[in-house]
Amino acid sequence: MNLANKLTISRVIMIPVFLFFLMNQKGYLPFNIVAIESYCKWIALGIFILASLTDMLDGKIARKYNMVSNFGKFMDPLADKLLVNLALIGLMMLDKVNIWLVMLIIARDFIISGFRLVAAEKGVVIAASIWGKVKTAAQMVMVCFLIADIERIAFVGIVLQWLVCILTLFSLIDYLVKNRGVLKDEKKEENV
Repeated sequence: MNLANKLTISRVIMIPVFLFFLMNQKGYLPFNIVAIESYCKWIALGIFILASLTDMLDGKIARKYNMVSNFGKFMDPLADKLLVNLALIGLMMLDKVNIWLVMLIIARDFIISGFRLVAAEKGVVIAASIWGKVKTAAQMVMVCFLIADIERIAFVGIVLQWLVCILTLFSLIDYLVKNRGVLKDEKKEENV
């Protein structure tokens, strides 16, 4: 297993640890650790930032050192979606993000994943667009602000939620419009 794939796997391994600390803040776990409760959001934030950095690094390393693999092509976007979507579900349970935004983001991810499956059947690879990458980066920044939950700058979290909403919709439309040919049925020639 190459270094890029190890970074991707480390991101997946960090997710349950991140969720443990995120959810330990408000008694959502059956075994709260009261002694560290006041530090949990900061520990969760640190783990989330570290996991997000592995997202940036694994792709750069894979491309720079020619370590691109089928495993990485599959696991990297899956790890990203798991990290962001599970963070958003946790933040929703903590009443830090609106449910409609979480549903929009998850629905968009399902639509794009289904779209890519159809494309793959036809031998077409749909690479991540610049708007998809900007959307993911904005989501990660938003999650960081929502975890930190600093009252003096709470408006930044609200602004980021609206920005992520717009980027999510725009990136979905961008994928669908640019790749609309994937959904067209191919006509088979019949021999008469």
